[in-house]
Amino acid sequence: MGNRWKSKLNKEGVCFSEVFFVRNHLPVPNVDIEEYELEICGRGIEPITLKLDDIKTKFKKHTVTSTIQCAGNRRSELNTVKEVKGLNWGSAAISNAEWSGALLYDVLKYAGIDFDDQKIQHIQFEGLDTDPANMPYGASIPAMKAFNPQNDVLLAYEMNGKELPKDHGFPIRVVVPGVVGARNVKWLGKIIVSEEESESHWQKNDYKGFSPSTNWDNVDFTKAPAIQELPVNSAICKPSENTKVKLQDNCLKVEGYAWSGGGRKIVRVDISVDGGKTWHIADLIQDSSPLYRCWAWTIWKVSVPVDASSKSELQIICKAIDSSYNVQPDSFPPIWNLRGVLGNAWHKITVQIQK
Repeated sequence: MGNRWKSKLNKEGVCFSEVFFVRNHLPVPNVDIEEYELEICGRGIEPITLKLDDIKTKFKKHTVTSTIQCAGNRRSELNTVKEVKGLNWGSAAISNAEWSGALLYDVLKYAGIDFDDQKIQHIQFEGLDTDPANMPYGASIPAMKAFNPQNDVLLAYEMNGKELPKDHGFPIRVVVPGVVGARNVKWLGKIIVSEEESESHWQKNDYKGFSPSTNWDNVDFTKAPAIQELPVNSAICKPSENTKVKLQDNCLKVEGYAWSGGGRKIVRVDISVDGGKTWHIADLIQDSSPLYRCWAWTIWKVSVPVDASSKSELQIICKAIDSSYNVQPDSFPPIWNLRGVLGNAWHKITVQIQK
């Protein structure tokens, strides 16, 4: 993210909307708000449609600060092991924002869903963005995620206190805290209550993890579940890779972010400058959310003692630990996969010490 990364955040660690990362699979649709309707249909309910004003006026406005991360964040590091398919993301395919809208739980309740119907297993979403065959982008989440209002799943119409920007899903975007960005469907046009998960390509035949030994000749997408919650991850944002750094009182200041899916809070970030022999514990800047309902990333910083007389080049390593004591793996080869997703090994950068 570079040495000026903090200029992209407010004091609460929220990214300004104009620098929030953008990832779209299909062309951005032009939505006529006068014609816009959200359709809700599926098992056990009579189909209904809601206008944007309905969603704003019929349901209590709920606000949540939540990080969204692409499954391919840090794919470039997996690419150094062996070539993978997908955009060559560095460590910036992740951002944090304040989202406001109606709770999906409240909207489903209004639609007449039977929360006790055990056959309802999935909530599907379809966007208004379509491919040349007029097929929409689609995804789904487990019904249990939507059925618990404390999971804070939103039909968001505001981002950082303002109207949702076009690139981020205007007029409505699903925000599923703690879940991979691919399920946070933009330009929402339809919600389907279902016994089955979405048949969308991006649900059934993409965004899944596989063994390092699986290749494009033997991969079977039916054998792996769709990615939902993401594993613990962290990255160094300052200093930047291959830059010259100046020590202050024989110490190097290091800053970055850490985040874990599923609402798991970051409890520690460790930094090493000697290959992992010793570790320095970073100071954490985070909100007061409980351990298992923490949707926003953690900003961390640390001042590490460095003996500049003995070296001119320095490797910095960071790793994070979440509230379930999940910790990042130390290297990428054991977690390599052909799609280049779930890349969460120790983050390492090299810098030159300015004498």
